[in-house]
Amino acid sequence: MTKPNIYVDGEQGTTGLQILERLQGRDDIKLLSMPHEERRNPDARRRLLNEADIAILCLPDDASREAAAMVADGDTRLIDASTAHRTNPNWTFGFKELEPGHDEKIATSRFVSNPGCYSTGAIALIRPLTQASLLGKDALLTINAVSGYTGGGKGLIAQMEGSNDDAIDAPHFIYATGLKHKHAPEITEYGMLDNSPVFTPSVGRFPQGMIVQLPLHMAALKAGCRAEVHACLTAHYANSKHVRVAPLEESDAVTRLDPTKLAGTDTMDLHVFGNDTHVNLVASLDNLGKGASGACVQALDLMIS
Repeated sequence: MTKPNIYVDGEQGTTGLQILERLQGRDDIKLLSMPHEERRNPDARRRLLNEADIAILCLPDDASREAAAMVADGDTRLIDASTAHRTNPNWTFGFKELEPGHDEKIATSRFVSNPGCYSTGAIALIRPLTQASLLGKDALLTINAVSGYTGGGKGLIAQMEGSNDDAIDAPHFIYATGLKHKHAPEITEYGMLDNSPVFTPSVGRFPQGMIVQLPLHMAALKAGCRAEVHACLTAHYANSKHVRVAPLEESDAVTRLDPTKLAGTDTMDLHVFGNDTHVNLVASLDNLGKGASGACVQALDLMIS
């Protein structure tokens, strides 16, 4: 069988570099690459995009839309890591654990939009509850999260690791204080929510890792106890390779949850902390692993299988 041609458009960015790390050395695909001297040549880019069987777009939103237009009349399949197409009904959302059978939908789609890092954790916690009617779609939710600084791309990496005038010395900071973060629409859409959640993201002084928290009053849930909430998540991810629901006994033993615990992996752990009056649902993942590059490769593997 002919090996599929794979092109990473934006391979010099943080997400693109980590995708290449995961793909280099594989003998089941052929990686295409833009010669350095052609990087600003739109005709060369168009040629590579259309030569590829699957192109992975690691680009700003407008550039991703431009790339999609370049292959509109061809056969190239796309995986878009940007925000541009995440709520577009003509694109398949790339969180393969969204619901039973969704991995098969990704496998047969031409256009796949990779989830964002924060939304991967948030949707993983919310979707099983709304789908099982334990959480009303009209729920008013608050999501708190902290990410490694690599999620902000090369600019933020330089600020966090540099010593120039733009350097950031703070060990931790919140942002998106206007409460209009770019991940909110996809969390609302794929969390099956009527109302956009209050989403408060922050960045810590560590390169990779992430924690997403969804605190809930049990009175807001149609569940009698914490174990029922845990059972709902466990059933949803029972056959998942890359999402693990921690046993309640394990969660009860946790006194501090390190956001870097799963750095360097492409998996995600879910915890149900709390008691029978309040719960805190927590997702732990690598913002560049299951939250970005790793998820792109997982979608790619489905599409070439």
